[in-house]
Amino acid sequence: MAPVEILIVGCGIAGPTLATFLLLLSDVPAAQKPHITVVERASERVAHSRGQNIDVRGAGVAVLRHLGIEGLVRRSVTGEEGVRLVDGRNRVWAQSAADRTGAVQTPTADIEILRGRLSEICWRNSLRVSAEVEREEGGRGIEYIFGDYVEELDQQGGDKVIVRFAKSGVRRSFDLVVGADGLHSRTRKLVWGEEGEAYIIKRLGMYAGFFSIPREAKTDDQWRRWFHVPGRRGVMLRPDGTGTRTTVLMSVVKSNEEENQKLAELAGTGHAGVAVQKALLEEHFCDAGWECERVLREMKTTDDFYFDMVAQVKMDKWSKGRVVLLGDAGYCASPISGLGTTLAFTAAYNLAGCLQEYIKGTTPDPSPALAEYEAKMRPVVEEAQHLAPGQAYLMHPETALGIRALHLFASFVLNVKFIFTLLGKLIPFGPQMANEVTLEDYGLKTMPEWDLKDVPFEQAKQI
Repeated sequence: MAPVEILIVGCGIAGPTLATFLLLLSDVPAAQKPHITVVERASERVAHSRGQNIDVRGAGVAVLRHLGIEGLVRRSVTGEEGVRLVDGRNRVWAQSAADRTGAVQTPTADIEILRGRLSEICWRNSLRVSAEVEREEGGRGIEYIFGDYVEELDQQGGDKVIVRFAKSGVRRSFDLVVGADGLHSRTRKLVWGEEGEAYIIKRLGMYAGFFSIPREAKTDDQWRRWFHVPGRRGVMLRPDGTGTRTTVLMSVVKSNEEENQKLAELAGTGHAGVAVQKALLEEHFCDAGWECERVLREMKTTDDFYFDMVAQVKMDKWSKGRVVLLGDAGYCASPISGLGTTLAFTAAYNLAGCLQEYIKGTTPDPSPALAEYEAKMRPVVEEAQHLAPGQAYLMHPETALGIRALHLFASFVLNVKFIFTLLGKLIPFGPQMANEVTLEDYGLKTMPEWDLKDVPFEQAKQI
């Protein structure tokens, strides 16, 4: 039987992690391991640019250990000490320090890292595993294609998926296609249809701009500072681990459906709409006080600006024929869940494990494996997507009085630490769910600890 041909769309975190685990099938000879192609729309440089602060929690850390990159990831963290709620005079009203043990999932996780840095580590690690497979007789490893995307996808033939790449125009066939291309997944739209997006994407009424600015030594330190503005607006300033930059999240929450729709349309314009998106944030925060004047001034020239809606993806089924969705593309839990990255890691691990028998040729049809993957992940996803009613609105009060009430409540809950700890253990909620996820033993090979310098850039395959 010829090796299975698999296309993974997206070189973020879930995509390269899945590719790595598919090659770590311990009892499959190199010549029979799947032939994996990963296509990424962005260039190599943009795909692994800084990005926003994300975290890895609970079972996600166990996956890092399995991949052999836990030590490297921990050496690449931002060093955030915790979160502080501050007012316009920078007075701290409440704070929560990070729990470095990982036993309790505080707002700042044990591992906080920039998205671009983590995705780069996952990509480079996949190259390490790929190189090992290529050294074995008959091994082919992973092919990476940057700067291209799937424009057409046809699985009418039944046992193959025919795709056409937009930039190169090349048509290729695959046995399985995995869409790991995020909240606005093009793979999902091609297979499930554009018309279904209005029902699949559940907007939470929150829109946010992410970017970085030069660090200000007088005020920026290793604590995340969160400033609230009346009118359901908020600004977070966070360390990025370099000591020279500060990352920014500016968020706006709208309950009016007309305004919601306008912002949603603006969020979907991508890089083409950056100028308008920046102007929108300036309009919303020009009168906010605190350090917003500085933030808005630096925002105008920043080169890593990204604006998007905060939303969830909810689908009745994550696969159709020989196409399956992974991570945010199929079940985005939203950044305010605190579980997106952990879901990406654990889902990639589970999908690779479930596909073992199909890859070995025990069955010619991947459908049973995809059904098993969904059965294992859906309960976890449903818990991760369970947010407090109106959570985005509760986190962004409308009035100055509401902000004061939020500060007082947070001061009580966060400063009386045993209450927060007790709640997390008795009623797992939000990030607390990370400690409730277990990993099944699929017999996948565990990689030894590794350092990024072991794999040079030139090993990346680009077409």
